[in-house]
Amino acid sequence: MFNFRQDFIRFAVQQKVLRFGEFKTKAGRISPYFFNAGLFNDGASLRSLSQFYAQAILTSEVAFDMLFGPAYKGITLAAGTSIALAEQGYNVPFCYNRKEAKDHGEGGTTVGAKLQGRVLIIDDVISAGTSVRESIELIRSAGAEPCGVLIALDRMERGQGELSAVQEVKSSYGIPVIAIATLDDLLGYLRQEAEMVQNLHAVQSYRDKYGVIND
Repeated sequence: MFNFRQDFIRFAVQQKVLRFGEFKTKAGRISPYFFNAGLFNDGASLRSLSQFYAQAILTSEVAFDMLFGPAYKGITLAAGTSIALAEQGYNVPFCYNRKEAKDHGEGGTTVGAKLQGRVLIIDDVISAGTSVRESIELIRSAGAEPCGVLIALDRMERGQGELSAVQEVKSSYGIPVIAIATLDDLLGYLRQEAEMVQNLHAVQSYRDKYGVIND
């Protein structure tokens, strides 16, 4: 069976988007791995990434009418995912926001399709949840309904409390958060790849210390 989640982890490692070593997180923790979706920075890698996003959407069976990408990283992610969905026969509109409102031309704070119906937010990760909160407020102010958030990797890691950033979004807004892959998928990949097994103990120890159990 095609396991697109571990295939995504493998792809991220090959692209050096997912790296292993010692990295300090915003929370001040020393993480044995680091994921930077901004390094998917050429046409071929963005195309493959968008196909993984599309696969995650279709597998989740979440009901949605359009995509929304928060500036800045979400802009290319929403556009690329809409292309990948169209290639599979699902032609859906997309929209993204400006950081600052435009006061000339068409004006406004968004670019692309009109925000309406059920809107799926596309982003890279959820850290503090600020981007998601701002996106939800923008979508609701336009009279549309946020129906979920799609991210690349769920670190499954506690925030300031007992919940992860992903769990906090689910709890606060009552919408699903879909991830292409999770930390558990990463651990599964490390167990299967002989040349990567040296990273398994460090990642598992980090998971044991800071991890949460997903719903």
